[in-house]
Amino acid sequence: MDYADPACAYCPSSVRACRKGEADSRGPGFCPSKVDPETQEAARALYDDPETLKVARESAIVEAEGYCKWTRVEEIVQFSKRMGFKKIGIANCISFVDHAYVLTGILESHGFEVVSVACKNGGIPKEEIGLTDGQKIRPGGFEALCNPVAQAELLAEHGCEFNVVMGLCIGHDSLFFKYAKGLSTVLVAKDRVLGHNPIAALNLADSYYDRVWGPERPAKPPKIPPAGRKQ
Repeated sequence: MDYADPACAYCPSSVRACRKGEADSRGPGFCPSKVDPETQEAARALYDDPETLKVARESAIVEAEGYCKWTRVEEIVQFSKRMGFKKIGIANCISFVDHAYVLTGILESHGFEVVSVACKNGGIPKEEIGLTDGQKIRPGGFEALCNPVAQAELLAEHGCEFNVVMGLCIGHDSLFFKYAKGLSTVLVAKDRVLGHNPIAALNLADSYYDRVWGPERPAKPPKIPPAGRKQ
């Protein structure tokens, strides 16, 4: 069978040949090494860029040193130190101001300068982008537009070398990444229903959260392997 696109999500746990450098010999037909080795090679050449190489190297070192020991907050601190960053930006949802305050204190305690910008900065009314009153969360009053473009521009303008995203909405985070000038990472992925733990919808997709499936749900939904296996 000929495959047009990579489909790593279908790779059986017994294969995952890329982990051992055996994708060429053992990779399934939908493996990127089989579907599009040309793009893989072109991407590999991009690591010749000194900045890209440094990010890749320091990321791998932090991964190894903190594996199953460091929280993501600690990983952010250690990665930033290894990269030599001095000024870190926080792009947070207005609902995460208190968390951004704690993160700011942690980062400052490690010697970083910190800039933080909340999503509602600018106080732009939602009507300005064409929303009607009925399309607001709470109709009948003023609602400020989430403003991730300004978050990205402000963090860049004020010299942030690394950005930490905290709880931006779907789409708003996309706009932030589009306009961000420097490297960015995510500390909090917003999920109001699941306490900002969106992977729970996948872990429970065949039980409590089976509503996530569409009309073309497969007869036998895929099972998430048991936790604990080294990734």
